[in-house]
Amino acid sequence: MKLPLQAPSLEKLLAGLGPNVFAHMIEAHLPTLVDGRYLHWDELRHRQPPAGLSEEQWWLSIKLARTPQYRPLPLSDKTGQPFVFATPEPVLRILHLLDRDTAGQILSDSPATATPQDRDRYLVSSLIEESITSSQLEGASTTRRAAEDMLRQGRKPHNLSERMIFNNFQAMQRIRELRDERLTPELVLELHRIVSDGTLEDPNDAGRLRERDDIHIVDPRDDQLLHIPPGHDLLPERLQRLCDFANTDEDDSLYVHPILRAILLHFMLGYDHPFVDGNGRTARALFYWSVARQGYWLMEYLSISNILHKAPGQYARAYLHTETDDNDTTYFLIHQLDAIQQAVAALQRHLQRKVKEARAAERLLDASIHDLRGKLNHRQIALLVHALKHADALYTIESHRRSHAVAYATARADLMQLAGLGLLREGRQGKRLIYTVSTGLDKRLAGLTPGTNT
Repeated sequence: MKLPLQAPSLEKLLAGLGPNVFAHMIEAHLPTLVDGRYLHWDELRHRQPPAGLSEEQWWLSIKLARTPQYRPLPLSDKTGQPFVFATPEPVLRILHLLDRDTAGQILSDSPATATPQDRDRYLVSSLIEESITSSQLEGASTTRRAAEDMLRQGRKPHNLSERMIFNNFQAMQRIRELRDERLTPELVLELHRIVSDGTLEDPNDAGRLRERDDIHIVDPRDDQLLHIPPGHDLLPERLQRLCDFANTDEDDSLYVHPILRAILLHFMLGYDHPFVDGNGRTARALFYWSVARQGYWLMEYLSISNILHKAPGQYARAYLHTETDDNDTTYFLIHQLDAIQQAVAALQRHLQRKVKEARAAERLLDASIHDLRGKLNHRQIALLVHALKHADALYTIESHRRSHAVAYATARADLMQLAGLGLLREGRQGKRLIYTVSTGLDKRLAGLTPGTNT
């Protein structure tokens, strides 16, 4: 990765100004471009400046507009200089949309989340998605089908990549239990222990702050050095300060919007890199803990890592832009807000698609199986919708139980009834019962008549 250029210092730019450029600077005195983009110097210098200004003078005008908006944070870089953030128009606009869409009513009247049972089913799917992609961001390599099968079947991981994904799933479930707790260093260490269990060269490093300073962040594509984190001797104090910031209440003197605070937790853990490995997974876990604690319930359904995984270079660049422009975390905030917004849109499309599929299956069942109207429950309908699209799918009592968060006996009864109707085939794989899709399932559904069990 090519490192961004350090932004020019204001002192040097001010010293080189001539008296005739101030009128042009006043015209360009905005913290963002006209189209709302919040550009770093490394991006701005390639664009055509306003008439009468050089690239450096344009940058100076923008920085003079941004500086009064900066708010210092009780978090600092490794030299002790505070990080700052601003809330320009792009930040305020996205925060408004997320406040409306992730903490309120957007899906409350949707058939996809109309009942607690439906919500549990979609939550399990989203936890699986986030567990897989968050691990892939840090090098896990396994097929999505194998990873999903492992989590739904409840089997033990077969390799390091599956172990990373399994751990992430456990951590995401643990976060749901901790949403009402205040953040402490011990809780952060617990989350790291969960995500890194069985994945580190030294097992003792799980749940322990690093004890050496040879951990550097490099671009895996070309070994370019990107970041040297603070010394290990500073980590206990920095972690405590991070926890204090995480626990800030709305009536405290420093108010930071809850979503921005969650993103800044993510940023700081990545910046400090307090563990020998698993920092990214722990940072994203803290983000989910923070938004859940503040009541943004829809965030539990989002896979932020799925968006980040598509453009890892932009993720790293958001950190670098902050470090090369006066510790301005606004670059990272905008990057993450955009990722969250994309994840919300992806979830909405997913739910709309699932609702259509469920309704189509219900129409097929209602039209073909009059005697079963009202007898097949929503879990069985969801399984049949999946089976119609995946003729090679394999189901077990454990996978059905995990997918719908129900008791073992309930899952067993669901599958046995579907097998009794001839819609699934029952068999064995070793000691466990397995259920596969019956040949010609669509024709079987269409051809079932009252009283038919085969």
